[in-house]
Amino acid sequence: MPLAHAGSGPARSQPALQPRAADLVWVPAGTVQIGDNAGPPEERPSFRFTSPAFLMDRTPVTVQQFAAFVRDTGYRTDAERDGGAGVLDQTQGAWVLADRATWRRPRGPGTPAARDSHPVTQVSWFDATAFCRAYGARLPTEFEWERAARLGQTADGHVFTIGDPIELSHHYRLNAWQGVFPLLDTGADGYRGTSPVGAFGTAPSGLTDMAGNVWEWTASSYVPYTARDQTPAGESERVSRGGSFLCSPSFCEGYRASARNHTSPDTALENIGFRCVADAAHLSALTGHVITQVHKDHAP
Repeated sequence: MPLAHAGSGPARSQPALQPRAADLVWVPAGTVQIGDNAGPPEERPSFRFTSPAFLMDRTPVTVQQFAAFVRDTGYRTDAERDGGAGVLDQTQGAWVLADRATWRRPRGPGTPAARDSHPVTQVSWFDATAFCRAYGARLPTEFEWERAARLGQTADGHVFTIGDPIELSHHYRLNAWQGVFPLLDTGADGYRGTSPVGAFGTAPSGLTDMAGNVWEWTASSYVPYTARDQTPAGESERVSRGGSFLCSPSFCEGYRASARNHTSPDTALENIGFRCVADAAHLSALTGHVITQVHKDHAP
């Protein structure tokens, strides 16, 4: 199944796209709080959102899953065409363009290759959208993402709010930054950089990695909540959710359920990945395997 993408050149003959090796979890319909009136301005005012049921990838899309997509379609990412992508220079505390950094080697040549079981990164919003669409799925809206997160972000069903500890009884609940940001990540949680999906357990919803590891692209344009019913003009920034391994409790609590990040859709960074969702009425044989899960709803 050849895929066309702006700037990718003529489509070439490729093997047929194979069904995705991914599990999807039912997220039940429900009404939840979106945002946090105690949070930063972009999370205010909070409001109630009623979500229909949908299916969500159990984990972020992995390097192995993305490699299968590339193998079957010949797809080239924005970072591959542009010749590089963004990484955090820890000595400067600033984002820099790393030459030839791609999803295969997220920090560029001469650095470790991305591991199959880790979330794929260095993919733009356009790349994530193309992947999900190829399998009859889509990116979640940011409100759908928060609905799912409020079912529980950790194995014990905790939903992170401002000031919540990420460590309990010497056990880390997610992959985030430990140490002095951005100079030193001690790796006390077992990882410097991304971790294998599911390494910190499964939430009561059946989902993993809903806090930390990598930010996740959503379908939503970034607008203030007071303008949430409006469509921004032009090519707006897109929202990502969930926080990442670069989120320090003393600097960035992006792993909170209500936290919002926003980035231009053609940007690829070492700490942004994605997961897909699907609607039951439009489920494709390519989308993945639906698993049964009993939910314990922690949403306020």
